[in-house]
Amino acid sequence: MAVYTEVPDDELAAFVARYGIGAVLSCKGIAEGVENSNFLLHTERGYFILTLYEKRVDPADLPFFVGLMDHLAENGISCPTPLKTAQGEALGTLAGRPAAMVTFLDGLSLKRPGPEHCAELGQAMARMHLAGQSFGMRRANALSVDAWRPLYGQSRDRADEVRPGLGREIEAELDVLEAAWPRDLPSGVIHADLFPDNVFFIKGTLSGIIDFYFACTDALAYDVAISLNAWCFEADMSFNVTKARALLGGYARVRPFSEAEFEALPLLARGAALRFMLTRLYDWLSVPEGALVTPKDPLEYIKKLRFHQSVASTRDYGLNPMGAPA
Repeated sequence: MAVYTEVPDDELAAFVARYGIGAVLSCKGIAEGVENSNFLLHTERGYFILTLYEKRVDPADLPFFVGLMDHLAENGISCPTPLKTAQGEALGTLAGRPAAMVTFLDGLSLKRPGPEHCAELGQAMARMHLAGQSFGMRRANALSVDAWRPLYGQSRDRADEVRPGLGREIEAELDVLEAAWPRDLPSGVIHADLFPDNVFFIKGTLSGIIDFYFACTDALAYDVAISLNAWCFEADMSFNVTKARALLGGYARVRPFSEAEFEALPLLARGAALRFMLTRLYDWLSVPEGALVTPKDPLEYIKKLRFHQSVASTRDYGLNPMGAPA
């Protein structure tokens, strides 16, 4: 989340009036994240989240995102629910951008999640994957393996400004991943961005999942690999196997891994690390001047990538093929 587009007061009032939630009392920009412009909106009927979709989001994908949140909420997954106008429309235009509003979700994201939180995340992710199996829409992952080399091409000429030799390291990893990437794993709807700031807790219990604007149809185990990177490394980039064991074990108790998924996890984790390094690299080099956002360090994910390159099997993450601790 971030703020790239400012919203005139009169346009905001007219937009909100269509949803029957009362007059606007306040609207405050949310600074976290790097993708869309987000605001905490307070009206006479309560609190809501207003999102303006910026240039990286394809407007053609918005019905998928909105429909998915509706579907998951209807199937017992705690997530924001899109608001609709009297005409049944969830999407509109505000300040020249596609826009939508969703319900406000109670809870706080954790700065230092522990193993118990990782276990809850694993279970919630598995339940989300199972609920998504009955969702009728599909969306290709625009940031999967086939997109990584073109994405890197946007930063290739300046990659070594971030660190000498970075370009060679990226290209070598691309060669490996493109040749070995699994194409036939169990698939379905994945969140694709399950970082701690997109998961809320209340008194240690997971209360909901937010920010579905990378959601897509892809290998379910790839979502798990993304979360291994996001939840199981410490500030010094050391890998916490206790957290990994809790996350993977929690997931497997709800939805057991297939043998192929289990074997593929280290490679998927490498791919996830490279994917987030590449988008961070691009943002680091090209974030708009004056945007209310702080780009994230791409080198964090090079360190994570190197760890996954050293992993011999999923057992090194603390799990055996039967889903029990290794």
